[in-house]
Amino acid sequence: MGFKRNYSILEVKYGNLYGGFPNFFAIAEISIVVFEPDTNRIFVETFTNQADIDYVSVTARTDELGHTIERVKEVVNMRTGRTKPFDEEYSLDENEIQRLFFKIRPGQNAIRSFMLKNFRKYGIQSLITFDGRRDVFLCEKSGVNFSRIEIIDLQRELNSETNYLFSLNKLAVVTGFRLEGSYLRSNNLEYWLHPIAAKQMYPGSAAWDAARLLMVNQEYQMHHSDFLLKAQLVLNKIQQKKGS
Repeated sequence: MGFKRNYSILEVKYGNLYGGFPNFFAIAEISIVVFEPDTNRIFVETFTNQADIDYVSVTARTDELGHTIERVKEVVNMRTGRTKPFDEEYSLDENEIQRLFFKIRPGQNAIRSFMLKNFRKYGIQSLITFDGRRDVFLCEKSGVNFSRIEIIDLQRELNSETNYLFSLNKLAVVTGFRLEGSYLRSNNLEYWLHPIAAKQMYPGSAAWDAARLLMVNQEYQMHHSDFLLKAQLVLNKIQQKKGS
């Protein structure tokens, strides 16, 4: 897929409500990163849910190859960002769960407004996601209409070409992703960021993952054979490590 016009990355952070139903997810943060190929300019738009709600964040602890060693669960408050340990036994009663649903409802309007405003502002016609079915589904539940927007799942594209289901952590290693000051850098590429945009990008944030996905896509599109070669090298190292 070759991009001549602007394109955008969508990244959504979400989790279960702490003590609530295991299959009910709430959006904590959304980031849209817009890239202009003609100018190499990058725009970053971030939404943070301000509901005073605790949710369960699951993050992967990885080795130097981006391979997951363990999954770490912790409880995060959406409004404050404060964390506390996750207790498997903790559960809310029916009334408390209903109160949480009531608290989360205003956020759905804010999510819809945020998305529509940026669809219009940047004339977004396509969105790149990474294993983004649930990202899109949760936005749709908040009233976002994607019917006129092409959704491209880069993980699926890479999987069909390499026959391997890469994680974003592994791909960040493959591409040599790093943020240095106000520069996004990878093996072959470098893009300047406005310092206000750069401040939104820190490990664990939606903007950080959107930036990693942007650089993965750029390396994949613009330095295709080099990307595939480096991906194979990382996979070989992972296999060697497993065998040792």
